[in-house]
Amino acid sequence: MAKQNIAEQFVDILVRAGVKRLYGVVGDSLNPVVDAVRRNSAIDWIHVRHEETAAFAAGAEAQVTGRLAACAGSCGPGNLHLINGLYDAHRSMAPVLALASHIPSSEIGLGYFQETHPDQLFRECSHYCELISSPRQMPRLLDTAIQHAVGRSGVSVVSLPGDLADEPAPDQAPETALVTSRPTVRPGDEEIDRLVDMIDRAEKVTLFCGAGTKGAHTEVMEFAGKIKSPVGHALRGKEWIQYDNPYDVGMSGLLGYGAAYEATHECDLLILLGTDFPYNAFLPGDDVKIVQVDVRPEILGRRSKLDLAVWGDVKETLRCLTPRVRTKDNRKFLDRMLKKHADALEGVVKAYTRKVEKHVPIHPEYVASVLDDMADDDAVFTVDTGMCNVWAARYISPNGRRRIIGSFSHGSMANALPMAIGAQFTDRGRQVVSMSGDGGFTMLMGDFLTLVQYDLPVKVILFNNSSLSMVELEMLVAGLPSHGTAMKNPDFAAVARACGAYGARVEKPKDLAGALKAAFKHKGPALVDVVTDPNALSIPPKISKEMVTGFALSASKIVLDGGVGRMVQMARSNLRNVPRP
Repeated sequence: MAKQNIAEQFVDILVRAGVKRLYGVVGDSLNPVVDAVRRNSAIDWIHVRHEETAAFAAGAEAQVTGRLAACAGSCGPGNLHLINGLYDAHRSMAPVLALASHIPSSEIGLGYFQETHPDQLFRECSHYCELISSPRQMPRLLDTAIQHAVGRSGVSVVSLPGDLADEPAPDQAPETALVTSRPTVRPGDEEIDRLVDMIDRAEKVTLFCGAGTKGAHTEVMEFAGKIKSPVGHALRGKEWIQYDNPYDVGMSGLLGYGAAYEATHECDLLILLGTDFPYNAFLPGDDVKIVQVDVRPEILGRRSKLDLAVWGDVKETLRCLTPRVRTKDNRKFLDRMLKKHADALEGVVKAYTRKVEKHVPIHPEYVASVLDDMADDDAVFTVDTGMCNVWAARYISPNGRRRIIGSFSHGSMANALPMAIGAQFTDRGRQVVSMSGDGGFTMLMGDFLTLVQYDLPVKVILFNNSSLSMVELEMLVAGLPSHGTAMKNPDFAAVARACGAYGARVEKPKDLAGALKAAFKHKGPALVDVVTDPNALSIPPKISKEMVTGFALSASKIVLDGGVGRMVQMARSNLRNVPRP
């Protein structure tokens, strides 16, 4: 039996770690690895058109499955294209292993063609980033990289010169036990004791939830019910905490709605559960005590001054906490916040229901609302940064089975289509919907061809307003005339058909439902080009001076006038829980 080379050993270790696909673009320094993938039936090479897409796709796959995913780029410019998607994966805590192949080892440091230093370039967007400079470093270095990516939930980068990839591997080393899942982290008894005391002493407690509440919906609801707490959420917490939530008071932040802001500022004690919420302008000051619970100790207290930091995962912390806290009987604060929340949503519901079926260009709110109604109950939505974030936050209804994935921490354009590719590869039978803006879509439009090449049944719903509308909104809020935001677009449906996919263009509201139904019924990739109103979010007639002083608060008020979709129904339903005198 022929001796393995480094590339073959590398691929075997990825397979043993559970990697099913390697996303990338071929190149000479990657040739030994690509050939090793070709000869290994347990892993597929996914040829995308741009390496940035490869990294976004791997990050989305990792978020959907919770398992390690991988991408690769050839030397120099090839692996440089990975960096934006890797930043996003790292900030989203998605376990991704990136292979950055390198120039010939004998030429490193001599200004060779395409020379860069990937072992330095990727350090800021990874937990681990190292160069394999000798075959004797294998397999331990790759094992270590995988342990970092999975154990710390983020990116690891391994740089491998193409000539070393073709060299014989060291004698087979004993297989090490690779980390495949994260443990639960229980807080110390002292922190639990202090937190129980703080909750029992407080009259008004609010919970504010982020992505760290994944898998803890039951525990959060039980805890909130016992202490009569309103429950707000950040954007990344929406899919895990908003559904089946009788204590819901909406979302805070740039796209916030409802009474979440009031609930976090009018309480005695605010408990941040699994959130690294970045906008400290929306967090209360010293008049409210703040506790933060998170499995990542490095983020505790970096947004606001804490009265107590609790190191632990949300589910395990609440399992320790709930039996010990005293049941609160007074629900006046909770009921008042529920009423505020319902009133706030009632006040804007007309913005997306009034004359929308006759409005041309089409209200994007209407598009998102119809999409929410027609999409599957277990659909995966990938969401472009910009106004598509607004529509997803307002209109896509979570239910515990749907997923909503976007560049919510990194804030990159062009993420939705590449993420949809990674999400669809995990399950071809599951509906995947890319909510793409025309700006983001055209930035990586070449990878629409990847859908066609692999016959991936992704449905791209294109919000086409011929404008970078979120940037335009930022300019307006800052008192600047919009400039450089307009785009001259083609008929994207015709482009889709030319690529070999299903394409439909919608210019009138009455045609929208039929076009979406046909796209969803189509077995392969499909694009629905919806011409939407670029002026859907206009500045309301009254804005206080204080709101204009910064984008954060003013944008929140502006976006609020865009409607709230089904959430008003949920708010009305929750009001039934408020006792009547």
